[in-house]
Amino acid sequence: MGENLKICSMLFLILGPLWIGFTSKNDPPQAEITNGLLDVHLYLPDREIGYYRASRFDWSGVISSLKYDGHEYFGQWFEKYDPKINDAIMGPVDEYGPLGYAEAKPGESFVKIGVGALRKVEEKGYRFMFTYDITNPGKWTVKPHKDRIAFIHELQDAAGYSYIYTKTVELVEGKPKMLISYSLENTGQKIISTNVYNHNFFVLDGEPTGPNIKLTFPYDVRVPDKGDGSMRGFGTLAHIKDRAIRFERKFNKGEQVYSSGLEGFGSSTEDNQFSLENTKTGAGVTVSGDRELEKLVFWANPSTYCAEPYIRLKLLPGEAVNYHNEYTFYTFDPGKN
Repeated sequence: MGENLKICSMLFLILGPLWIGFTSKNDPPQAEITNGLLDVHLYLPDREIGYYRASRFDWSGVISSLKYDGHEYFGQWFEKYDPKINDAIMGPVDEYGPLGYAEAKPGESFVKIGVGALRKVEEKGYRFMFTYDITNPGKWTVKPHKDRIAFIHELQDAAGYSYIYTKTVELVEGKPKMLISYSLENTGQKIISTNVYNHNFFVLDGEPTGPNIKLTFPYDVRVPDKGDGSMRGFGTLAHIKDRAIRFERKFNKGEQVYSSGLEGFGSSTEDNQFSLENTKTGAGVTVSGDRELEKLVFWANPSTYCAEPYIRLKLLPGEAVNYHNEYTFYTFDPGKN
């Protein structure tokens, strides 16, 4: 990775306002891309000094800042930072379900796409908040350009799985739009069957979770209460009205709103979208995907508000899949909202 960054930093004179490299010897590698409307700061994957080195989220495309028309859309939402803390990450980051976990014995490996092969420990079941040891990190390649950056992760024969995974963060020319494109090729002998979602750790203009934050869906969204802990905070901290989730007040430390599966969407890909607005500052974003939703999780704590759209992927050996998520940023007059 270090050699890649040295090479990429030499491209500055050719690519214009692209910046990529280290701020100092021990700082994590970073990059900035722009299309003249959106300015985006990213952290890059690096096994030794990368900003994020835990085992939950895909290491690529970590956006710490995205600015549009004087508004900020992301940022640090957590209190404690450590590169090995699973939630110490920012921006629209992806998590793939584990591969080969059930058949692996303690001490053997299973796989997380975008992370690598992980060592299973003695436990009752997979824990997304536990940081597993990485036994095979695979190989990362970063290809930067002025208005986009591609991340390629190659994993060879880890727990019987091999793949080539590519994520490209691209800013659309002349529009306040970001496209995150994904390509996954199964180069191994085992079937890859998993789901993936983007956590979307939004922090609009630093606004805490509260009455100024609004999430809207293109269907009549519902929150099922199964009485099993799969729903928390709806009806007290948050409510749903006119296809929108709103919050009653600012949260106290430790308070959360959660649903393991919002309902109301259908099989149309047009339902794979939502809009988020800060009604105080007039910053908004619409997020849409091009594949059918499997489920829609929702989670909010005092500082971030996250709709998490899940899709299902299944690839036979030799097969490949492509999909994308689109982020359209906009502003509005908060006085008319």
